[in-house]
Amino acid sequence: MPRFGYARVSSTDQDLTIQLDKLKAAGCNVIRSEKMSGKSADDRPELATVMQFLREGDELVVVRLDRLGRSTRDVLNLVHELDQKGASLRILDPEMTTGGDVGRIVVTVLGMVAEMERKFILERQRAGIEAAKGAGVYEGKGRVKTVPDKEIRRRHAAGEGPAAIARHLGISRTSVYRALKANDHASAAQPGN
Repeated sequence: MPRFGYARVSSTDQDLTIQLDKLKAAGCNVIRSEKMSGKSADDRPELATVMQFLREGDELVVVRLDRLGRSTRDVLNLVHELDQKGASLRILDPEMTTGGDVGRIVVTVLGMVAEMERKFILERQRAGIEAAKGAGVYEGKGRVKTVPDKEIRRRHAAGEGPAAIARHLGISRTSVYRALKANDHASAAQPGN
């Protein structure tokens, strides 16, 4: 039975190596991979490509179900499309296949769990953002600030360079430059400058 592997990570700074190694070890003849969000199957060209190649008796292999999709509807649509082709889905962790009725039921349940988990993550993220806004440390995007701009500016005024400030505070130089630039803009906006 020909096996086609599909690997996915959500962002460009994430690594596919572990997934690719597991798919090779599982005997996948062809492996397609991409660095794209799993929100919708419609926006993933490599997944569309592998789905076009699958024929009767073939097997699509993913390491975990959430690599295939975050939406229960998308996962079920993909499983249905595989059924229509006479192909099946194999998940390596936990090991299961849609080759039988029990496997289809388990995939449905796992798809619902993955979607619920994603909703919980987004709710926790929103709650964290609101708490950070309330504490005055939310920048609008990205992570919550760990070091106030005031401390960065104080160290810079005392003669420390950006690299030294970053090293001492355990932050990136980009964060240091951003804080200093914000200070320059604030100073320029004050009357008399």
